[in-house]
Amino acid sequence: MKDFPQLKGFKGSPGLVRLIGHRGARGLMPENTIEGFEFTLDMGVTALEFDVLVSKDNVPVITHDNYLSGASTRDNKGKWLKKRGPAISELTLSELKQYDVGGLEKHSSYRECYPEQKFLSGVRIPTLSKLLNLACLPKNQKLYLLLEIKSEPSLNKANIVKQIVHEVREKKLGNRTVLHSFDWDLLKECHKVAPEIPRSFLSELPENSEDTFDNTFKEVTPDFCSFKSSIPKAIADQNGQMWCPYFKDLTSELLKEAHDLGLLVCTWTVNEIEDIENMIDIGVDGIVTDYPDRVQGVFRSRGMSR
Repeated sequence: MKDFPQLKGFKGSPGLVRLIGHRGARGLMPENTIEGFEFTLDMGVTALEFDVLVSKDNVPVITHDNYLSGASTRDNKGKWLKKRGPAISELTLSELKQYDVGGLEKHSSYRECYPEQKFLSGVRIPTLSKLLNLACLPKNQKLYLLLEIKSEPSLNKANIVKQIVHEVREKKLGNRTVLHSFDWDLLKECHKVAPEIPRSFLSELPENSEDTFDNTFKEVTPDFCSFKSSIPKAIADQNGQMWCPYFKDLTSELLKEAHDLGLLVCTWTVNEIEDIENMIDIGVDGIVTDYPDRVQGVFRSRGMSR
């Protein structure tokens, strides 16, 4: 397998597990925001996982859902959106900047999941460029980016990838970026457009799916039940470099197989102490978490590097 320098930010070793902040630190700060990313970096975290979509005017922006979420979005009058808002691809950057994404609606079930998340106002959906500028600062030269490209079936995958890769290359950050997606067909486009940037293949088995707030990927993810081989073998056959499985799908046997195939394994989204401990014990390379502070606490208790 080709030696990608980007992977050193995600590769573990005995006594070393990489800590990756999920959407920044979703459990503590508004997700996928510059404010949240800066908070996470100030904690000493050196890898961020975040989501990118493309606006109507072809600007890559950092947000998770294909549409504005009523649980986390206020309009320019401070009123919460009712349920599902307009699609990101239907709004220009200027229109997107009219919305505030600095908090969670207190009566929403989403808020119940993240009661510790700080509530802010005046927070906007950031452009990818703004985060890349943050990564270019001298103090953030060791920051690695796990950039999840969100797929929308109605849009041209090649155009999405080209827009995103162009910005990464423009900032000369390809050597610190891994492209990451549930849409394995989109990852094929990533390989065509940017063979110099490694790819991370996300997976979740349907029998372990519990997150009712994140179902968009199910339209584009492969049918793993139809695979004739294991998921790690399928990724290796596509010349992938990293497997990012849901932690409940991961076993020590599958982890060993992935490592034997030359794959890194970073698992998501691991938030509870017992689960963090278990993932460390089986030997993952990295842990994607909403609560970097909890993982850091486990590392300290074990005398581990982060």
